Amino acid sequence: MNADAYENPLTGRYASEEMSRLFSARHKFATWRRLWLWLAEAERELGLAIPESALDALRAHLVPTDDELAAADRHERLTKHDVMAQIHALGEVAPEARPFLHLGATSAFVGDNADLLVLRDALGLIEGRLVRVVARLASFAREHAALACVGYTHFQAAQPTTVGKRACLWIQDLVLDVHEVSRRAAELRFLGCKGATGTQASFVALFEGDEGRADLLDRRVAEKAGFSRRLLVSGQTYTRKQDAFVLSALSGLAASASKFAHDLRLLQHMKEVEEPFGAKQVGSSAMPYKRNPMKCERMNALSRWILTTAENGSWTHATQWLERTLDDSANRRLALAESFLAADALLV
Repeated sequence: MNADAYENPLTGRYASEEMSRLFSARHKFATWRRLWLWLAEAERELGLAIPESALDALRAHLVPTDDELAAADRHERLTKHDVMAQIHALGEVAPEARPFLHLGATSAFVGDNADLLVLRDALGLIEGRLVRVVARLASFAREHAALACVGYTHFQAAQPTTVGKRACLWIQDLVLDVHEVSRRAAELRFLGCKGATGTQASFVALFEGDEGRADLLDRRVAEKAGFSRRLLVSGQTYTRKQDAFVLSALSGLAASASKFAHDLRLLQHMKEVEEPFGAKQVGSSAMPYKRNPMKCERMNALSRWILTTAENGSWTHATQWLERTLDDSANRRLALAESFLAADALLV
């Protein structure tokens, strides 16, 4: 903890270590290195004169060390370019691979493809957590299936229902979210090797005008990354509509979680249910005996953050000029990571 600098509460206070690790600098740049290895392997398989020693050097340095990350930071201060900084840092520890690093590629090859790999894994983590929450709620619903309670419409007393039936309302929303999160992960399309404007021109040149091998390169790198679907048309980047779809799925989860938390807060006010309260927990500095629904309030707060941040995906897609602009970069670093960290925090 650095007490003299701002630290993001999502990583320091709310989200899990697993989700934080997915969006960490080390994982990001390790993913870049895997992509460079897959690219070089596929280029060699398709006839480019890349020695096996170069591939061995890449395989030996797939996870950047602290010293290598520090070296990349120094290079970035000089070059003002994160991809070139990482290329320099990797080339210094893997000199046999230096001439073949990033061969024919543009920055989006590592940046965008790595984002897709992280998004896929992060969606998988969210899906697993969602399934566990549904299972816990289902157990609760079965246990209280016959326990009668007052039903409320317009928050006024209405026909009776049961505690288990009410829990099924929450479960149904979350099951729909499971399906949506799973669908978005399955439908992600890999960017692959599309070049600076999506024409594969640099790769076609490497293969001396052989467009077939350039397309096969695209296919092979996607296969190595574990993607069955590829974008067949792109600019330099993958369409930001994919980000919008992913953030929409997280927004749906946030809405379900917030509805659940609001319901519990209303029921706690009427003393029908109550959050767990620790033996030494303090509800208020002025009134320590109070039983404030802090977990539900946190869920509502984090959900609100996700719901508003999710709009960023559509705005970013709407303002991408022609083959690409760079005004998406800074906000995507924030919107994607923080939405997943907040969604993860809701579920843990």
